Amino acid sequence: MDIHEYQAKELLANFGVPVPRGGVAYTAEQAMFRAEEIGGSRWVVKAQIHSGARGKAGGVIVCASEHEVRVAAADLLGKCLVTHQTGPAGKVVHRLYIEEAVDIAREAYLGLVLDRREERVCVVAAPQGGMEIEEIAHDHPESILREVIEPAVGIQPFQAREIAFGLGFRPAEVNQAVKAIIGAYKAFRDLDSTMVEINPLAITSSGKVVALDAKMTFDDNALFRRPNVSELRDYAEEDPRDAEAAKYGLSYIALDGSIGCIVNGAGLAMATMDMIKHAGGEPANFLDIGGGASPERVAAAFRLVLSDPRVKVVLVNIFAGINRCDWVAQGIVQAANSVRVPVPVVARLAGTNVDEGRRILRESTLRITTANGLAEAAQKAVAALGLDGGGARSDVTRGAA
Repeated sequence: MDIHEYQAKELLANFGVPVPRGGVAYTAEQAMFRAEEIGGSRWVVKAQIHSGARGKAGGVIVCASEHEVRVAAADLLGKCLVTHQTGPAGKVVHRLYIEEAVDIAREAYLGLVLDRREERVCVVAAPQGGMEIEEIAHDHPESILREVIEPAVGIQPFQAREIAFGLGFRPAEVNQAVKAIIGAYKAFRDLDSTMVEINPLAITSSGKVVALDAKMTFDDNALFRRPNVSELRDYAEEDPRDAEAAKYGLSYIALDGSIGCIVNGAGLAMATMDMIKHAGGEPANFLDIGGGASPERVAAAFRLVLSDPRVKVVLVNIFAGINRCDWVAQGIVQAANSVRVPVPVVARLAGTNVDEGRRILRESTLRITTANGLAEAAQKAVAALGLDGGGARSDVTRGAA
C-alpha cells in the first residue's frame, strides 16, 4: 500500500525525522489559508498523487505570495499529471500539500528497502539527491552507499554516522542526519513498511537537515495490525480492480495478456501463468482466490477478471484440498447468472468433490471447455483465443471432459 507525501511526512515526523512545516488542502481557498497559517514569504504547492517525478510533470510550484498559492492550487486541482510512473493515462490531482519553502544548500538521497535475498533491511544512500535512484545507479554507481541492518539489534548509531559521513555531511550536520536516519529506520520497522524513501534529504543554508520529500510503502498483509496506517489508504489512487480484490480477500495483479486466470494458491497461479506462456499465450492477470473460496468469492473473481477488456478467455484452474470443486463450479455458474460472460471459459478441476464440480458445470448452460491437466488446460485456453464472441467453434464441446 502506498500513501501520499504529506502522510509519509507526518508518520516520519512522529519518529523524529525533521520535516518542513506544511498542511494539506483540497481547495484553492484552503491552500491559501494553509500558506497563511504556515507563515513566511515563500511556499511550495505540491500535487499529491501516488507517483514520483511530479516536479518534472509540473506538479510542484514555488510561490512568493498567498495569491500565487491560490492560483497555483486552482491550476493543479483537477489536473491530470502524467509521469513515467503513472503511464500515459496519468493521475488526477484531488489534494495538495502546501509547505514552507527552504533555501537548499545541498541534497542527498536516503532510502530503506527490504532486501529479500539478504532477509534484512538495507539502507541505500547517495550524495546526489533529487534524482531517481535508478538514475543515480546508472550515472554514479560508485557513489551509492549500502548498509545492511541486523534485525536482532536494529540500526546502530555507528552505522548511521558512517552513512552520514559517507554522504558528505559536515561534523555540525552529522548528529541531525543520524537522527533522521535512525528515525526513518524505526518508522520502517515499527509500521511494517517495505520501503521508505527520503529524496531529497536536504541541508538548508542555515545548516538544518530536513526531509523535503518522502515516500512510504507498506506490507498489505500487516495492515490488520496497523490501523493508523490502514486508514491512510486512498482508493482513488489505486486501480479499482485492486480495491475490489481487497474487498473479497483476493490476491490480484493485472498483467498485459488476454487469458484471464482464476486459480487457488499462489504457487499454482504462477505455474498456470508459466504454462500459458509455454503454450504460446499471455496471462492477463495473477489471481489467487485462496484456499477456502466460497461461491460468492469465485463469482467476485469472475467479475474482477472480466472487468479487464483485454481478457478474451478465462482459465479456471483449481486443485482442491481445503477448497472444494463443487464450490468453485457453483461460483462459476453464479457469476454467469449475475454477469454476462462474453468469452470462452476453460476449467480444470481436481481434488475434493471433483466429480460433483464437473457435474455442475456439465449441467449448466455455460459453454465451458474442461481439461484434466494443467498443460491441457493451458493449450485449450490458447486455442480458445480463436473463438468468436459467442464461444462457437466446432472442436469445443459444452461440458467436454
